Amino acid sequence: MITSACVDVMHKSCVPECPVDCIYEGLRTMYINPDECVDCGACRLACEENAIFYETDLPEEEKRHLDDNRAFFTEVLPGRDEPLGSPGGASKIGPLGVDTPMIAAMPPRTGG
Repeated sequence: MITSACVDVMHKSCVPECPVDCIYEGLRTMYINPDECVDCGACRLACEENAIFYETDLPEEEKRHLDDNRAFFTEVLPGRDEPLGSPGGASKIGPLGVDTPMIAAMPPRTGG
């Protein structure tokens, strides 16, 4: 689960560490596809912002990201005709240039 620490930062140090290519790039943050993730933890160790947690270890103030992360894959996002679903790898589709409404509504993070 990627939390608010990634918003407007996106170092992407987690991406090459993912053995199943399940970390997708939105406009302002990254999203882990929960159906493709194998819970290996490699991305968590590589994250420069300490923004990645196992779902069971999420700090209380970050729990809103659970449903929001899933929504990135299951809901129709602005400018798209259908949900992203599980396309089988982020590198196949590249940056999506869109975020969930919750992330889009967050104030810009400065100094990150």
